[in-house]
Amino acid sequence: MTTHPELDSMALRFHQLHAAPHAPLVLVNAWDAASARMVEAAGATAVATSSSAISWSLGYQDGNHLPRHLAMEALARIAKATRLPVTADIETGYGRTDEELQATVRAVLDAGAVGINIEDSAEQPLSDISEHSKRIALIRRTADDAGVRLFINARTDTYWSGEFPDTAYEETLRRAEAYQNAGADGIFVPGLADLHVLHELSRRISLPLNALAGVGSPSPGELHDAGVRRISIGGGTARAAYAAVSRLAVEILGDGNWSGLAASRSYADMDAIFE
Repeated sequence: MTTHPELDSMALRFHQLHAAPHAPLVLVNAWDAASARMVEAAGATAVATSSSAISWSLGYQDGNHLPRHLAMEALARIAKATRLPVTADIETGYGRTDEELQATVRAVLDAGAVGINIEDSAEQPLSDISEHSKRIALIRRTADDAGVRLFINARTDTYWSGEFPDTAYEETLRRAEAYQNAGADGIFVPGLADLHVLHELSRRISLPLNALAGVGSPSPGELHDAGVRRISIGGGTARAAYAAVSRLAVEILGDGNWSGLAASRSYADMDAIFE
């Protein structure tokens, strides 16, 4: 078993970022070394990866199609590029067996990350609570054995899946309690932006609550006032970047309009981020 004593202080730092009294931890998700550096330069306190963005950048659909080794190679490049704590979106764990899940956790630590997102949408409508709780407990033990207090952000798709139209709130509380008992450090509920519901969940869930934000979402301050302690935008960063590429290509290939290049970062600026 490889141990990572040098990561434990970084993991503690990441845990502490979820307890800031006046502002939430806001994560602008990255998918490669350059995007991680840009997020850091913009003033971020931590870097989160996006599984969808990494998948698209490597030619795969999102949703457990990306091979583990490619995901971990991308994660290692991101962690090497920044001095900030890095948390990795590992989808459902890149493997169904205990051995495969443990291999993923060890690879995450070897890459230099100190947090993970693990989701319960491996099956339809969602993974069995007891089975998913066992996987979280295994992740906890594997990381602890390596000497790292890995931040386990347990994502539940009770709202996002649409499979619980009348009972999503109650199902979220059931899963949050089970995942916390299994060793989770945070609860991520994507697909929910209602401030009242978020507030009620935050009152009932003692772990830091994570919300997914985007166009039309409440502001970070409003979400924090509702009890949200962590905000991420998932693949939104990459989708915005790829939309810019698409617009630029259409303009250049359409009427030869170069104006889209006017807002580009300079060659020197791009090189400088890796000095």
